[in-house]
Amino acid sequence: MKLYFSPGACSLASHIALLEAGVPFELVKVEGRGPKTAGGEDYASITAKGYVPALKLDDGEVLTEGTAILPYIADLAPSKHLAPASGTLARYRLHEWLGYINSEVHKNFSPFFTPGATEEQKATARMQLEKRVKFIEAHLTDKPFLLGEHLSVADCYLFTVLSWCSYIKLDAATIWPGLKPYTDRIAARPAVLTALKAEGLIR
Repeated sequence: MKLYFSPGACSLASHIALLEAGVPFELVKVEGRGPKTAGGEDYASITAKGYVPALKLDDGEVLTEGTAILPYIADLAPSKHLAPASGTLARYRLHEWLGYINSEVHKNFSPFFTPGATEEQKATARMQLEKRVKFIEAHLTDKPFLLGEHLSVADCYLFTVLSWCSYIKLDAATIWPGLKPYTDRIAARPAVLTALKAEGLIR
């Protein structure tokens, strides 16, 4: 398999999940939203969407969208407990969290990375972020991870989007102090450290 990524982008969640799953894969860097990979490959030939992540499977099929890729990765290594079993209510809770993170948290970071976004748009997004993440903070009061005792691919995604706070100068530790133990717990995991180093985000 090949994971197409951009450093620090939402593809980091899939990168972490692959390492947590312990499945072999090749990492292919895409230069921002440019048309080429670091090796000169035409990224439009991989996905016409033009953004990351994309996961090229061994049979040549390409899977896009993190909310589809993450459960796929989890199912490659069921013993790692990255996703509950299919057909269970817990599995639908996983999709509930992936949907919430994608639509209510991830999307509200977009104005901060969009050229031409107004200060008014950013202020509105920040207000929504504070409220939406506050809900997550309350949920994590009595549990180590979103689904309970085991890290899931939803945690990989949430950790990734919360890491963007530092890029937009949002003081997460002050706004959501209850989340710091959670993010610290995930940041210390070997798979996370390996992914961050591979993407050049830490030394």
